[in-house]
Amino acid sequence: MAQRFQTLPGFRDFFPDECAARNHVFETWRRVARCYGFVEYEGPILEPTALYQRKSGDEIVNQLFCFEDKGERDVSMRPELTPTLARMAAARQRDFRKPLRWFSIGQFFRYEKHQKGRGREFYQFNCDILGEDSILADAELIALAIDLMRAFGFDENDFRIRVSDRNAWVDFATRHGIEGDNVTAFLQIIDKMERTPEDKVSEQLADLGLTLAMVGDFIVSGAASSEPIQKILADLAARGVGHFVEVDLSIVRGLAYYTGPVFEIFDISKGMRAVAGGGRYDQLVQLIGGVEMSACGFAMGDMVITDLIRETAAPNARLEAAVKDGQSVDVYVVLADPEKQGEAAAIAQSLRLAGMRTLTSLAAAKVPKQFQAAEQSGARLAIVVGSEYPDLTIRDLRDRREWSSRPEGLIDALCGL
Repeated sequence: MAQRFQTLPGFRDFFPDECAARNHVFETWRRVARCYGFVEYEGPILEPTALYQRKSGDEIVNQLFCFEDKGERDVSMRPELTPTLARMAAARQRDFRKPLRWFSIGQFFRYEKHQKGRGREFYQFNCDILGEDSILADAELIALAIDLMRAFGFDENDFRIRVSDRNAWVDFATRHGIEGDNVTAFLQIIDKMERTPEDKVSEQLADLGLTLAMVGDFIVSGAASSEPIQKILADLAARGVGHFVEVDLSIVRGLAYYTGPVFEIFDISKGMRAVAGGGRYDQLVQLIGGVEMSACGFAMGDMVITDLIRETAAPNARLEAAVKDGQSVDVYVVLADPEKQGEAAAIAQSLRLAGMRTLTSLAAAKVPKQFQAAEQSGARLAIVVGSEYPDLTIRDLRDRREWSSRPEGLIDALCGL
């Protein structure tokens, strides 16, 4: 018996309908980013493992697909793009006008338990501004994130951007005598508060000389002391998108390289987890590439956002329309007279050169069967090439209207529809 193979755990096949859905997500990411003046870049799938260790420490290795290549180099399939971006920006920072406004859509790999919305292989949209100290860069990214969600079809009843400031927490820790590595430990406690039993959080805070009440009071009142948050809120209000944003100081994002404001996009209608997040990381380019360069950015993975789209009515309707369009053609050339095979092939080729998605039967088939194939292809129009050639019959497959055209005027006739 022949061996049957399946995809590896955490990896995916993309059949045509799933690929069309993925492309809808990609095209939305790309379109909105370009509206904000971002340009696309890309990095390699494989990087030295040490690059990720420099950013995240040795513990990151447990989450990597890493191996020794044939050149005896310790390499890893990329789990994220920010270290690569920092390396690239530092290497050629003199060649580009700042601030850099770069985005990328690429494939990533993490060796971790796969579950709904999280796989070992995934695609991710990364959008970053480098070389800009102004807090308005952070506001710009949040506005872009809002417009991404709206472009997918979500509204204010579906999501919120939760904004916080890690430096506000660092100041809080300093005022309460928390220093050194304990600051990092404290931030991790805050980051995991919503997912940790209250009694355990109380115990962890007590070890640092704090109480739940002290932390809770700061979550409620601390935003007023954060100048960056106030500037971000004012800017977003001026843009008319302030109602999509709320301050939530419980958001600190666990990654240690963040150095200021952070934010996450949260679903508020389906009870899903955060669908995207990011923040300011002013020290990473220096750490990776030895060049001082401020930076902020965010990332959105394809798995969670696609799940949320499919579970929300308006975004799913857009997705289904995009999937249908992605698998449809514009024109089907019907061969009614086998002796006109060459003429039909020439017409199909001219339509394709004009940018029209065109199909024709590759095997001899009766005319009714060809029309059936045209319907199944999603074609709007059928061009019938018959014995009366060079006269062609054009049929609108939606309302069954028919009219005639000559080959030399066919493109103009179709483009006017």
